[in-house]
Amino acid sequence: MLKLNKLFLVLFLVGSLSVISTSCSKKTGKEVSRTTGWAYNDEKNGDFKVAPAKEQATGPGLVFIEGGTFTMGATQETPFYEWDNQPHRVTVNSFYIDETEVTNLDYQEYIFWLKRVYGEDYPAVVRKALPDTNVWRDKLAYNEPMVETYFRHPAYHNYPVVGVSWLQANDYAAWRTDRVNEMLLIKAGVLDYDPNQKDDNNFNTEAYLAGQYQGKVRGRRKGLHFKRKKVKTADTSVMRRISSEDGILLPRYRLPTEAEWEYAALGLVGNTVNNRVVERKIYPWNGQGVRSGDKKSYGKYMANFKIGEGDYMGVAGHLNDGASIPASVRSYPPNDYGLYDMAGNVSEWVLDVYRPLSPEEVSDFDPFRGNVFTNIKRDADGRIAQKDSLGRIPRVPINSADVAQRNNYRKANNINYKDGDFQSTIASDWNNASKSDLKNTTNKMYEYGVTTLISDKSRVIKGGSWKDGPYYLSPGVRRFMDEDKASATVGFRCAMTRVGSVVSSKNRKNK
Repeated sequence: MLKLNKLFLVLFLVGSLSVISTSCSKKTGKEVSRTTGWAYNDEKNGDFKVAPAKEQATGPGLVFIEGGTFTMGATQETPFYEWDNQPHRVTVNSFYIDETEVTNLDYQEYIFWLKRVYGEDYPAVVRKALPDTNVWRDKLAYNEPMVETYFRHPAYHNYPVVGVSWLQANDYAAWRTDRVNEMLLIKAGVLDYDPNQKDDNNFNTEAYLAGQYQGKVRGRRKGLHFKRKKVKTADTSVMRRISSEDGILLPRYRLPTEAEWEYAALGLVGNTVNNRVVERKIYPWNGQGVRSGDKKSYGKYMANFKIGEGDYMGVAGHLNDGASIPASVRSYPPNDYGLYDMAGNVSEWVLDVYRPLSPEEVSDFDPFRGNVFTNIKRDADGRIAQKDSLGRIPRVPINSADVAQRNNYRKANNINYKDGDFQSTIASDWNNASKSDLKNTTNKMYEYGVTTLISDKSRVIKGGSWKDGPYYLSPGVRRFMDEDKASATVGFRCAMTRVGSVVSSKNRKNK
């Protein structure tokens, strides 16, 4: 009986403390740590800032793609009788991807910003970003008007940009990240507009987080979840610097991985019942052919592609697909994710390095080939290095000392891991290999320029284009091109990693 009374007393005290803690929390209106009892966002106890839990915002132009498992790879036999893209089951995490391809107008905005910020002192930066309009030239065709008008004429504003290399597409994605995050800080009242940014004094997300970009801050705006702490300066007032933990900034825009692109293009979300895919797709739409089965658009082509030899758009008076070259984005029906032109119009760059794909060579969760791990550059004391003359924080590959004891990776560059590295080549004594052998093993394995065009610079392109036949419209088809090359048939769209729950609040309500 005595033991029971003691137990009751302990439970009573615990309950009382809980009530007291809860009431104090309600009285002060502050959230309290469940592990220490200290209040968050309280200047009296050190002011540990904690943003309220919230779902990631959808960036401009993006569509949320709920991830899942699917069969990646070929859906039909290649006409070249190759079998280097075996179907294999993988899981893709939830992510975001552009609703359409990046358009000429989108890319013109990028070039305008580069000219305004770098054009006077660093004109080479602008030249490096310009699309190669000469990709339209053909030795035996009159395409010169396209060289002069396709990228710049207002009639082509909403057409997908082409003539952009993989390297240029990645630079665009990095620029877009910074412009979107800058606008988010402006809308949150953290920064104000600064059209006079120049050279290294321009908003860069990493430089801002490192405290190496100040920007303009004026006035008070609504929407901040914490009390602002102002510090008077000569001509303005500034608040405490926003960090990643505040949840205002978005992750990087980037190219989608091959798995993400293929998963989004198939749009199997419209073909599932009770956790089962009831109909595997060949194209981003249902059916075995390339024409619409819908009553309202019955018989119309579902994409912009080359219909046959010498037939790019059909007969005058009733054109089949309505476009001889790339068409304006949103000209054809979207897939079940609401994405346009995931087949036809232009092929698209993805993030991966190309290899003849074998299921054993890649992870079955978010598969990707092309990792080159880097860290922000720091000095001997661990401080972040100064930004460069363009306002960017330098990054460096990880060194061997950083990974000596790791189990998940042992080097920075993993592009040719298991396919092109020295251990995967046919060699009798790789233990005695020289350093030059270890650096050039991909070329030794694939004999670049002799028996193949595959190298560590080969990047995957997906989706058929206006110049391709129906076979290439299947999302499982893959080709490649060197990362520094461009084409009149290749464009791109951006993607973004999903942070937090794999199910959006909108999708959660519908389940």
